[in-house]
Amino acid sequence: MQGDTIAAIATPLGEGGVGIVKVSGPDAVTIASKVFRPKKNRKWAEGPAYRLVYGHVVDPQTGVVIDEVLLSFMRAPYSYTTEDVVEFNCHGGFVAVQQVLEVILRAGARLAEPGEFTQRAFLGGRIDLCQAEAVLDVIRAATAEGLRVAQGQLGGRLTAAVRKLRQEALELLAAVEAGIDFPDDVPGPEPAEIARRVERLLKQGEVMIENAAAGAVYRDGVVTVLAGKANVGKSSLLNALAGRERAIVSAVPGTTRDIIEEVVNVKGIPLRVLDTAGIRDAVEEVEKIGVERAREALGAAQLVIVVLDAVTGITAEDVAVFAACDGQERVVAVNKVDVAGRETITRAEIEALAGEVPVVYVSAVTGEGLTELGDAIAGKVFGGRVLRPDEVVVSRARHKEALRRFVAALRAARDGVAGGLPEDVVSLDLRRAVDALGEITGETVTEDVVERIFRDFCVGK
Repeated sequence: MQGDTIAAIATPLGEGGVGIVKVSGPDAVTIASKVFRPKKNRKWAEGPAYRLVYGHVVDPQTGVVIDEVLLSFMRAPYSYTTEDVVEFNCHGGFVAVQQVLEVILRAGARLAEPGEFTQRAFLGGRIDLCQAEAVLDVIRAATAEGLRVAQGQLGGRLTAAVRKLRQEALELLAAVEAGIDFPDDVPGPEPAEIARRVERLLKQGEVMIENAAAGAVYRDGVVTVLAGKANVGKSSLLNALAGRERAIVSAVPGTTRDIIEEVVNVKGIPLRVLDTAGIRDAVEEVEKIGVERAREALGAAQLVIVVLDAVTGITAEDVAVFAACDGQERVVAVNKVDVAGRETITRAEIEALAGEVPVVYVSAVTGEGLTELGDAIAGKVFGGRVLRPDEVVVSRARHKEALRRFVAALRAARDGVAGGLPEDVVSLDLRRAVDALGEITGETVTEDVVERIFRDFCVGK
């Protein structure tokens, strides 16, 4: 409900150095004044647009001091939400921060909905919808590369590219419609000129769609399954990739019963690595369940790292593992080369089972080959393509879908021109293209889409 004043805890709950309670809206100053007692400056809301004031939050009903705070004041429109914003910087800790929020709510504020502060920034015109989504991507970035992509979008890189593309499409649409409405005064562009300009727009849209695959990788990660027979060293490899003891390691086969998930940064790619039970004919009921879950995880994997044992060589159980992930994107890691060397399993043997597939010889114990394994994974994920630092990256499925509709509408317009269809029919396709791009930045998006986007945010952002 735009127009009322909202409040929420803006920092994670729990112990910490600082906890922040944020208040935004037309009555932010009035509400804050009811609970804040400054040490010196009683007129803290007057003067500069930005103020930092020391004082205490007091329960106005009892006069009891709740916490010693620093109050940050940002006057509209020079704030995140473009409204008056007051932030109480409290001592970190659940009770103090929660009680500060409670007295603020009793003083007249409403508890904010998830993402409502950022939604107000969007509705106030400070950011567009594409940038608003990037706020969440910055918060959830799992790698430095993912953060770089999100910050580029937050900084307006994708917005600028989309608006430039939309403006070009809009200018073409305007020229075509002017020729239809005022044929005697404003001759419209010739079919060849329309086709040329549509083709140029098409190419730009197609390039952005191609980049979407890489963007989705940085934002959502890649579901990666470590697959192999029992006691092949999958858990040890997970620990080596994670750089810490994430999984229990034992020489006893079948130690891993349930699926262990860890997000691992490999060449800037957030891999959602799943360590699964060794695939074999289990006897115990619990291990049988673990093996079944491993098979289910394989079916949902975007990438499978098949782990082989250089000590035992390829066995019937390894053949079964390859069969279980047949047809999926795979990288083969031959583990324990520190013990058995590289000669026990040859590339030819692996290719006979799996076809042409990246093969890396590694040691989860010494770290040998881990860099090469990372290179093989990155090559498999990106197909050898490397994004330039200044490249426009599409990372969200919503944006990609809008670009697909943009491209589809342009192809229809191109085919219409080639088929000699009337210009008013072609203009309808151009209009669909323009509207599709407007959905990315929020210029033509529906209210229910906006609500759905901000529903994914946490309360306080």
